[in-house]
Order: sequence, then structure tokens, then C-alpha cells
Amino acid sequence: MVNLIIITVICLDLHLHTPMYLFLCNLSVIDICYTTTIVPNLLYILLSGNNTISYTQCFIQMYIFFLVNSNEAMVILTMAYDRYVAICHPLDYHHKLNKKICILLIMLTWISGCLHSSLFFSSILKLLFWSSPTIHQFFCDAKALINISCGGTEMFYIVLYAECFVLVLIPVICNLMSYLKIIRVILHIKSKDGRRKAFSTCSSHLTVMAIYYGSGTAEYLMPPSDRYEILEQIFTVFYTTVVPMLNPLIYSLRNKDVKNALKKLLP
Repeated sequence: MVNLIIITVICLDLHLHTPMYLFLCNLSVIDICYTTTIVPNLLYILLSGNNTISYTQCFIQMYIFFLVNSNEAMVILTMAYDRYVAICHPLDYHHKLNKKICILLIMLTWISGCLHSSLFFSSILKLLFWSSPTIHQFFCDAKALINISCGGTEMFYIVLYAECFVLVLIPVICNLMSYLKIIRVILHIKSKDGRRKAFSTCSSHLTVMAIYYGSGTAEYLMPPSDRYEILEQIFTVFYTTVVPMLNPLIYSLRNKDVKNALKKLLP
């Protein structure tokens, strides 16, 4: 609901048609896809007691999850670049992030997400399962399928480590490098209000990045064991449901521009 409100406010208010809010709108779309891929089916299982899922439904859910998961990582990287340009190169902001470049970045985000999802999905299809596997997770997660597979995991681990390098390690390093430069620029700002506003924007992004990458990495790099089963599910809840819920609260509802735009739309 909150993500839908954010999308509506950004689309209807012309003052919010800037690169930062365009990326926020894209992030809200991704967060909606995140929760609608997992939560409705989970609620159905809890309410009906029917915890079975067909192979087709399982793999469709997993493909969409891979898609939005990689998109989230790329959007977080794009937003870090947006803040870097806005704070470190303010005079070139509208030149470096004009409308065409922003649309191109969003298109590249979704294209890379489709490629990532297809690659991961193809490695999952090579897995071998028993006739009636039980997934120890609340949705069709790749890690949970690996734990119950009886063969064909070699390709999956090759793809997993490659994807961790491309979608986790490189984006995190780029994010940290950009924020180190941002902090250096902020410390030279003479105005206290200017420093506070800049730090507020950066802290929101760093908070989301820490929760998202921290919980996701911990869940996937945790060794398979019955002792860690509940802990894996807790980490999974964080980066599949908690982060999409917190994103609009951290990014948008603390923002004065969004609040003012929302007040204008309310009767």
C-alpha cells in the first residue's frame, strides 16, 4: 500500500520528476514485486493449511524472485551513483543524469535482472530431486532446493559464486567508494543544515544497503545444517519482506518533498 502511494505521488507531482524520485519509483515497483511474489502464497498456506506447491509454481516463483532480487541490487547501486553525482558534482547533476540516461539506467537494471534470473534458473533446472521433496523454507528459495537435491549442484555453485561477485561484492565496493567521496565532500560543507541534510540522505541509503546485503549474504553463505534452519528463515524474512516494507519509510516518508506532495493530493 505504501509503495503504491509513493508511486502515485511521484507520478502525479511534477516537482518530483527528478532522477532521485524516478529511481525511488522504480524501487517501489521492485518492492511490490518482491512481496507479491512471496507473501500471498505464504498467507494462502497459513490460512488453508495446504503447504504443497507444484514444480511449475515453484520455478515461476523462483524466477521472479531472482529477477527482483538482482534488480534491487542494481537499483541500490544506481541510487548510490545518483547521490554521488548530486553531492560531489552538483553543477553537472542534470547533465550526467538527464531523462534519457535515467531511463537507460532503469532499462539496464531490468535487462541485467532478466539475464541474472535466466542464468540462475538454468543452473537450478540441472538439479536432481527425490520424488517428493519437502522444502524447508516459506517459499521456493534456491538455497532450500539445494539442501534437498540429490545431485547436479556443481553448476549452481559456480553460478552462485559468480553472481555473488558481480551482484554483491562489486556493487558493495562501488557503493562504499562513492560514499567515502561523499563523506569527504560533506565534511567540507560549512553550513550545518547542509551537512545534516546530506548526511540524512546518505544514512537512509546506507541503512537499507546494510540490511539488504547483510541478511542476504548471511543467508546464502551460511553452511547447510539443521541447526541453522530457523536462522536462515529469519534472514530470508529480512531481505524478502522487511526490507521492501522499510524502503518507503526510510527513503520517502522521511522526505519533506514527498510529504508536501502527499498533502497536496489529500482532500
